[in-house]
Amino acid sequence: MKSEDELAQLVAAIRGTPKYRHVAPDFARAIAEQELAKGRGWKEALKAAKRKLHQVAGAYLDAGVHYDAWLQELRAARLDGEAALRAACSQVMKRHASTRERLPFLDDFYAPLLAGLPPLHTVLDVGCGLHPLALPWMGLPAGVEYLAIDVYEDLAAFLDGFFALLPLRGRAAAGDALRGLGAHHADLAFLLKTVPCLEQVEKTAGRRLLGAIPAAVLLVSFPAQSLAGRRGRGMEVNYAAHFQDLVAGSGWTVERFDFPAELVFRVRKG
Repeated sequence: MKSEDELAQLVAAIRGTPKYRHVAPDFARAIAEQELAKGRGWKEALKAAKRKLHQVAGAYLDAGVHYDAWLQELRAARLDGEAALRAACSQVMKRHASTRERLPFLDDFYAPLLAGLPPLHTVLDVGCGLHPLALPWMGLPAGVEYLAIDVYEDLAAFLDGFFALLPLRGRAAAGDALRGLGAHHADLAFLLKTVPCLEQVEKTAGRRLLGAIPAAVLLVSFPAQSLAGRRGRGMEVNYAAHFQDLVAGSGWTVERFDFPAELVFRVRKG
């Protein structure tokens, strides 16, 4: 294991790059520890860490984010009513690959996934990206507590500003989703396309995360097409088989929902 000084220097170097300066320190540290533990030299470890961060998060968010301007647009739209707010949210969600892929079927996405569930008081959104901007489509009860977690500090600050526009108790946090979730009990947890990303960091992340999240219901999804928009039956089949491996022997109740660009599993832990 490398020295603490070398680890600190690598974390500082990662967060010193323009693209990753807002990555949560604990997440940057986890990536840095992994790369140094492989016996790599310092420069090689930095290159590998940035490559890993790109795979996990950087590839999904478009370049040139403008959180202050987006928040101003959302605030102005909120004053013009629900339709204007939805339109503004849609425009912002186009800037993240995951939410952009979901926009064509967003109107039909949440009703089947949330149907038949007990009343929701607390919701956890793990590896959220811009997914919280879909709240106007979710139909959650007023006053619900919504906690969103992502790896970017500036994204978390933007989401806090967005939550202030809505009739809920929303909060965003930046950190390592693989650690420290045990204190966040929830009625429902979203893990939308989160498992494949975190498994880039840790191969056993999916199984560990599903077991560790203290939520009665999980909505776990996988992409059914590549970031380039190519869809293949093999991708869907492979992810479905992988998910069955993750929940094997758990005793949980699992339901499958197929959407044009996304495969979703609803897990009832109870």
